[in-house]
Amino acid sequence: MSSTARPRPARRVEHAVAYRRENEFASHPYVRGFWRNGRGELIANFSVATVDYGGDPQQLAHIGLVRAAGGRRAATIRSSDGGRTWRISDADPRRPNNDVMVPRVGIDGRPGGLPELAPVDFDDPDVLVSNFNHQYLREDPLLREYLPYLDSLVTAPERQVFWRISTDGGDSWSRSAMLPLDGLHSLSAVESSTVRPDGRCLLFLSGVARPGEGSRPLVYRSLDDGRDFRFLSWITPRNDPLAGGTVQMYPRGLVMPDGRILCTVRIDRNWDGDMWTHLYASDDGGRTWYFLSRANDFGAPAAPLLLADGRLVLVYGNRLQPSLRAIVSEDGGRSFGPELVIRDDGGSWDIGYPRIWEAAPGVVGALYYFNARDDAVQVKPRGSPPWGAGGVRFIARSFFAVD
Repeated sequence: MSSTARPRPARRVEHAVAYRRENEFASHPYVRGFWRNGRGELIANFSVATVDYGGDPQQLAHIGLVRAAGGRRAATIRSSDGGRTWRISDADPRRPNNDVMVPRVGIDGRPGGLPELAPVDFDDPDVLVSNFNHQYLREDPLLREYLPYLDSLVTAPERQVFWRISTDGGDSWSRSAMLPLDGLHSLSAVESSTVRPDGRCLLFLSGVARPGEGSRPLVYRSLDDGRDFRFLSWITPRNDPLAGGTVQMYPRGLVMPDGRILCTVRIDRNWDGDMWTHLYASDDGGRTWYFLSRANDFGAPAAPLLLADGRLVLVYGNRLQPSLRAIVSEDGGRSFGPELVIRDDGGSWDIGYPRIWEAAPGVVGALYYFNARDDAVQVKPRGSPPWGAGGVRFIARSFFAVD
């Protein structure tokens, strides 16, 4: 349960710009990959599209970004100082927005796992896992040459999940492999994985069991040698009464010190604001799950973080009151203290999707996309939905203290 105490400003807050260009729409680091490697580097992916903020606001919708000049592509930034400063490490204009590499015809996307890499030690801090799907596949100009090859492998490839592994801390990546559907109708991924105490890797995905059913969060588990993954469990039941018919999406797992696995899930009633965060838990390695708590009234997707002192922190954007907020639990996610307002100067609903880390003892770093209400650029669309509203979308970084 979430506290009903009044929200209060976070302490020792510091904001900075990690990436911004005036003719680009930079967004969604939550679903594009975030890692810390064995050298202590932070690596973050996000989406970029070249746009005209003075043009048609509808072209700033997600599908409009994919169709924009150059497509909706991926960019990677790295930090070697705990997230205080960031540098561009890969801005290859050919990369689709969900992939860590330019896909290669005849090499990437085949089923059958990655037997050439087995055995894989997922406990090695330089072994990084990427899992993704090619969103808006058929509208994406960056995948035009790759699409016929994928069509030769499987039908509806945009509803398939692919995965890659880096064994050198993100300096290079393996070819991608296609996950088996294991009887499911479709799968989608948002770069969400964690490693169990026994060294098995868990992928937190969403899937549809049968045509016509809604998508639900689920888990795949690595095989013992790490060469492939297979379906393990559903996180929420079919027709979950707690979700009330809303969309359940963006699951993200976190292993607690006692071995319990937590999973945050975005419960979505309205994409431009009315959404919140549920926490689910598993005490048997992800085989079965149960509802633990509704973490907040409004705000999702929520990035979870276990602090060194054992406290659980969730950071999320509140789109109804454009702001970045956090809550802290001292009992493993069963209850939370009052909201901490990290910043409340958002220029529109189109913010959030954070990735977070502990930058120093009790200090949380957050990377997210944002647009500010004092920006010189302010898009004011007419009608609904309010696509494009607000200022230039950029990647921001904030530090704040957790009392």
